[in-house]
Amino acid sequence: MNREAIYKTGVCRCCAFTGYRPGKLPWGSDERDARCMEFKFRLRESLEYLIGRGYVHFLSGGALGFDLMAAEIVLSLREKYPWIRLVMVLPYDGQANRWPEEQRRRWLSAIEQCDQVVHISHDYDRGVFFRRNHYMVQQADLLLAAYDGKPGGTAGTVAYAKRHGVRVVRLPPVRPAARAAG
Repeated sequence: MNREAIYKTGVCRCCAFTGYRPGKLPWGSDERDARCMEFKFRLRESLEYLIGRGYVHFLSGGALGFDLMAAEIVLSLREKYPWIRLVMVLPYDGQANRWPEEQRRRWLSAIEQCDQVVHISHDYDRGVFFRRNHYMVQQADLLLAAYDGKPGGTAGTVAYAKRHGVRVVRLPPVRPAARAAG
């Protein structure tokens, strides 16, 4: 579906992202790892498929790992699909203050290039990440989850989406066949 067809039909769907931080990803922070490069390829393919199905708005929570990776790929896809939009949904103002410098630069670049920034809170509190995740699910028609069943925040967000009737598509960090062979 191209931009004209999407806007003519009035179908402009929204996809939110949830997924693991580097500590739960098989490659950790090493995005040059072959498993990460293969995952990014599958993520890009998945996003292009969704764009072809009328998904125009993408929501990223801006966290290290999957959130930032997905945001960067959406931004790179705007060269081919200039009508897509990225919204960064930040849990609190100082989200990246204690991150390594390189990660903070990537985060700032995504913030500067995105179409909208939503701040859930100005200050950190224990529930701010849950509120951010719930906000994103409530805005979404689909939740794209870098998820293979590990307990934690991603599992909670997936469960929340299912309880609220939001379709969930799981994109495991490592393909099941590759996981069994490795």
